[in-house]
Amino acid sequence: MKLNLLHRPNGSTGTKSMMQDGYSDKQSSLTARQIVLIVEYDGTSYAGFQLQKNSPSIQGELEKSIKKLTGEFARVYGSSRTDSGVHALGQVVSFKTTSDIEISAYTGGLNYYLPDDISVTRAFRASPEFNVRRNAVSREYRYFILNREARSPLEQGFYMHLKGRLDIDAMNQACGCMVGRHDFSSFASPISPLGSTWRHLETARVAGDEGSMLVFTVVANAFLPHQVRNMVGSLVRVGQGKMTVKEFKSIMEARTPGLAQPTAPARGLVLYRVNYAKELKGDSLE
Repeated sequence: MKLNLLHRPNGSTGTKSMMQDGYSDKQSSLTARQIVLIVEYDGTSYAGFQLQKNSPSIQGELEKSIKKLTGEFARVYGSSRTDSGVHALGQVVSFKTTSDIEISAYTGGLNYYLPDDISVTRAFRASPEFNVRRNAVSREYRYFILNREARSPLEQGFYMHLKGRLDIDAMNQACGCMVGRHDFSSFASPISPLGSTWRHLETARVAGDEGSMLVFTVVANAFLPHQVRNMVGSLVRVGQGKMTVKEFKSIMEARTPGLAQPTAPARGLVLYRVNYAKELKGDSLE
């Protein structure tokens, strides 16, 4: 990412894990090990994280690079399925391999084969029971809004540009309506079947100053399809004075898929981190 949009707090990924290490890099190549990666990517050129039949995907590029490095095919699993055009700073993925490559070699080795818009930033060993998706405690997304008259060529592709001043206080009042456990049907795209539409939001807030980059931060156990982008679309309407906080709350309480509009552009959304129970350390997950 460019400039300081996606700086890591305190120089850390902030990612946590419940994983246990039970392996040695010198183990037999006949024994499969589970490898966990922290992946950063610019999603502009991809049809999302998940494999697509006729379009490039983050998962597909990772699997190709793993095969080139290890000489074997490995299915890659992600902690969150980011949509087409969505970026990531802290995507967590895993795969199993019988290769005895040193864990320290995976970062540089995979990055050698990956395209420039995808990067593995850290690699770890994990127990075979660990599941990057099911064991995640929460996921943090951030949406960036450049709220000033002029666009920024240096950060193009990583924000939604809005010229008129947004009322941040009103937007945060609307955010307060969403914190806690609620049925977020109205913020989901009308994709059938949705399954349970109840989610627990730990955090929802907008931060920034007039004439600067505004950041909407949302943390939840999980998200519905397009939920964050539909939240942002409605929050922007509140910030522009086109919708009251009361109307925003009414939309949420209506529990009608597709009701919250418009859907904010994918380019401003970043999967910032995925949280587990314990912090990742070194090259093992003990």
